[in-house]
Amino acid sequence: MPPKTSLTRTAVAERALRIGDSEGLDAITIRRLATELGVTPMALYWHFKNKDELLLGLIDHVLADVRAGRAASDPWPDQLRAMVAALVRAMRAHPCLPDLLHAADKKSVESFTRATDDALGLLERAGFELDEAYWVATYLLHSAIGLVQGQPGCPPLQLPPDQIQEWLRTQRVHLQSLSAERYPQMVRLAETYHTLPDLDRYYAFGIDLLIGAVEKMAASRPVAS
Repeated sequence: MPPKTSLTRTAVAERALRIGDSEGLDAITIRRLATELGVTPMALYWHFKNKDELLLGLIDHVLADVRAGRAASDPWPDQLRAMVAALVRAMRAHPCLPDLLHAADKKSVESFTRATDDALGLLERAGFELDEAYWVATYLLHSAIGLVQGQPGCPPLQLPPDQIQEWLRTQRVHLQSLSAERYPQMVRLAETYHTLPDLDRYYAFGIDLLIGAVEKMAASRPVAS
């Protein structure tokens, strides 16, 4: 029988995510988690048998809200946009998620499979063949990862706040040092490094770009009944 403890699968997952977000996936170990949660390693095995199973559990936990949860009558682009936005929010909240998706066999994760199935249904409604729908869904997943990992104009996450202004100044100096004759737009870009970018605007723009591309291609397909 399981140990008499208030420790839950969710509590284990959230503590592991906290470690992974701040220190990377390699820092997540059963022994480290047990120490931080004040239990024995054996107590964790009731929830996750090994690290591989733990990583799968983390993906399942984080992706729980990535679903086509809007009204079925809503237009497919609105539902698909909501799914991509939920995925991006999850990655912004948990910087280790992209690495998790690459490191673990996500196809065996229930929430990932459900989200993929939801996306395929929406894309078939848009007029794509099933194999095309899978290509589009895969494109959206990796584009969302790129959107987060390629976040422009921002210092490294580990940079202390009191060093951000110096980081911005360094970026400006580098761009201003380029030849204005050969790289006029890059030199002008230096002016955008006086402050950190508006990230909410950046992500809204990026999601619009992704969904707009899918809508444009879908317009040439026959709409499914």
